[in-house]
Amino acid sequence: MEKRYSDMTVEELREMIAELTEKARKAEQMGIVNEYAVYMRKIQMAKSYMLNTKDFKAGEVYEIEGDPGILFEITYMNGIFAWGTRIQHGEYLEVQGDEAYEALPISMLGKKIKG
Repeated sequence: MEKRYSDMTVEELREMIAELTEKARKAEQMGIVNEYAVYMRKIQMAKSYMLNTKDFKAGEVYEIEGDPGILFEITYMNGIFAWGTRIQHGEYLEVQGDEAYEALPISMLGKKIKG
C-alpha cells in the first residue's frame, strides 16, 4: 500500500515528485493527455506538502502559477488548500456553479502581491 503524501518526509516527497515527473514526461511523449494531467496534479499536491501552511493567511493575494494575469485572494485555509476567489484586473471572477469559493493547493500560489 502506498504512503499518503501527508505521512511522507520531505525526502520521500522529492523522490515521489521525481518519479511522477518522469511518468508525466512519458505520458506527454506518448500523447496521453489525460494521464499527463493526472500526474501533474499529483505533483502539485506533493509539492504542497513540502510547504508550510502557516505561511499562507486569509486576506493575502497571490499570483497563480501557470495562469498569468489572474490573482487569488485567500479567504481561509483548510490543510494544504487555500480557499478563496480569483481576481482579474481588480475584479473578482465568478466561480462556476453554486460555490462562492474555490480551493487551490498552496503549491499553485506564486508570488505574494498583497498581505
